[in-house]
Amino acid sequence: MKAGFYPNLAFDGIRKNRRLYLPYIITCVAMVMMYYIMSFLQSTDALSNVRGIETIREMLDFGTWVIAIFSCIFLFYTNSFLIRRRKKEFGLFYILGMGKSNISIILFWEVLIIYAISIIAGLFLGMVLSKTAELSLIYVMQGEVTYNVSVSIDSAVMSIFVFGVIFFLLYLNALRQIKLSNAISLLKSETVGEKAPKANWFFGILGVLILATGYILSVSTENPISALLALFVAVILVIIGTYITMISGSVLFCKILQKNKKYYYKSNHFVSVSSMVYRMKRNGAGLASICILATMVLVMISSTASLYIGVEDAIQNRYPKEINLTIDCDNLSEKSKTETNMILEEVRLIAERYNTKPQNAIDYGEAYVAGLVTGNTVETDVTAAEGNFSYSDIVMFNFISLEDYNQAMGTSESLKDGEAFLYSSKYDYTENNISFNNGNAFKIKRRLYRIFDKEGETDILPIVDLIVPNIDYAVQGLDKLADYNGDRMVTFTRYYQFDTGLDTDKQIALYKELVSDIPTETDKYSDEDSINYIRISSREVQKDSFYSLNGGLFYLGIILSLVFIFAAVLIIYYKQISEGYEDRARFEIMQKIGMTKRELRKSINSQLLTVFFLPLIISGLHLTFAFPLISKIIIMFGLYNTSLFMLTSIACFIIFAIIYAVVYKITSNSYYKIVSGAKKNSF
Repeated sequence: MKAGFYPNLAFDGIRKNRRLYLPYIITCVAMVMMYYIMSFLQSTDALSNVRGIETIREMLDFGTWVIAIFSCIFLFYTNSFLIRRRKKEFGLFYILGMGKSNISIILFWEVLIIYAISIIAGLFLGMVLSKTAELSLIYVMQGEVTYNVSVSIDSAVMSIFVFGVIFFLLYLNALRQIKLSNAISLLKSETVGEKAPKANWFFGILGVLILATGYILSVSTENPISALLALFVAVILVIIGTYITMISGSVLFCKILQKNKKYYYKSNHFVSVSSMVYRMKRNGAGLASICILATMVLVMISSTASLYIGVEDAIQNRYPKEINLTIDCDNLSEKSKTETNMILEEVRLIAERYNTKPQNAIDYGEAYVAGLVTGNTVETDVTAAEGNFSYSDIVMFNFISLEDYNQAMGTSESLKDGEAFLYSSKYDYTENNISFNNGNAFKIKRRLYRIFDKEGETDILPIVDLIVPNIDYAVQGLDKLADYNGDRMVTFTRYYQFDTGLDTDKQIALYKELVSDIPTETDKYSDEDSINYIRISSREVQKDSFYSLNGGLFYLGIILSLVFIFAAVLIIYYKQISEGYEDRARFEIMQKIGMTKRELRKSINSQLLTVFFLPLIISGLHLTFAFPLISKIIIMFGLYNTSLFMLTSIACFIIFAIIYAVVYKITSNSYYKIVSGAKKNSF
């Protein structure tokens, strides 16, 4: 036997089956390319000076693992289509005298050829496009651009190794299928039909109930801390529910269509519905996979795009003024005010060196305590509530003096002893009174719908602001409480926030001088001082961190979305091709007994519209119910603009629907050519 016999036979098999292999090879190349780019971006020196690069590198490392694991699962899934279509050809080789060992060698060379093409083309494209990917990542992170071109040998070696393992596993899987088959089963692999599945009402209803549970969990979760765990549970429920519903429920759906005589007994519906009934048990899993991939794309790209688009809003929420000082104190006594005023005077003197002075300044004191709310009572002693609560139940209460409130708001409100104004935009407190265990009680005189701009920590816990006549009275009894570590439960803080009117460079220079001249560490103050520490922050300085984090998330969302879109497109394509060959004989018979080309086209459109737009509709439904939960999670990244997230989600769905429709149009044409006989099988 000639030396090149098996490689030539393997290459000839790939060439003759190029309609099946070409999309598969393109996808393999794309996976290798994306894996290399993600790995390259982790190690490139061009990102070394970007703020928050360590966080971004952790994200990219996560992304490479996702691509590797997903590539393995997905290539196994799509490879099954190829093996199924090739079994008849392998059966013919078997009849002609080849043994299973000979077929195994052909399979080995086929896998090796596809692996070599994927690695060579994937790494080449990855190296060519890596600089573009690097520049785009630097752009979204607003880093400093460099134009030095480099190649990562480590990333190339890792790509070769990872995909070498994946293709080796694919070969073993193909080998297993051949070893377990005989010549007759291989030859008849395409003609083996399926029994019409029975409509299983139990599993259909079970799938709907599991889906409904995931939906209810999503819309009922209020606390951002709970949202993270709820998201994980909801995702599992939705995935399980989607598969059960689309496998069992799709059969029920077709059975219902068959019972509708006005719909079923029409030329464009009769053949399509009958074909779907026999295939839905197997194809339900494929449709569910498309639906899950579409949902993942929509959730990832809409959330990360919202975070990136709304980064300025997030910065403004977190840092309402250009320079922000937070002074932690033992109390808010006159002594504390005197000491903090001395620090603020130094701030003004430093600002004068830059020919400016604090503008739009907000100066206020605050005492806050955490508690568990039951009715109109707040339990503030965590040791007393041990074991009876979770951190998602905790509410933060901020006491602000009426004097500071009036000064910041420019009002002249008044309160009697025991009265308070209440403000909360993220917690619904409906009682008219509030009582703190171990402390005092207040009558809610009025609910406020607006308050001055405060330095906004990421509000993971719900926060309630209480404007009170006197902070000392408000914290009586509470200031003696301690947590498990012996630290006091009540924290006293003085805030001073102001604008400078300076350009970016001068703002940063002013900030650096403030940090340099004003002692901020605890050990700089003696035991006699009421000040514990000072934190100074600058909006312009922190802006880089925001853009680094949100830009990195957005970039990762784009890359992973492209991977999942590739997967969804390939699943749709192979479903159309494989079902086209399965249906061709049926449609040939129908054409022989009088079905016209026009009726054939209508029947095909009826079938494809019924099947392939179902995942798009359900993924849109998943996104709608995921919206409340995702909006809670992105609050932890500083984005409170729900309208922006909603508009971005709608825009992403419309764009994805257009892409989906284009893919449907292209693949449906391939299906039509196969079943109509316009294009004969190339085997």
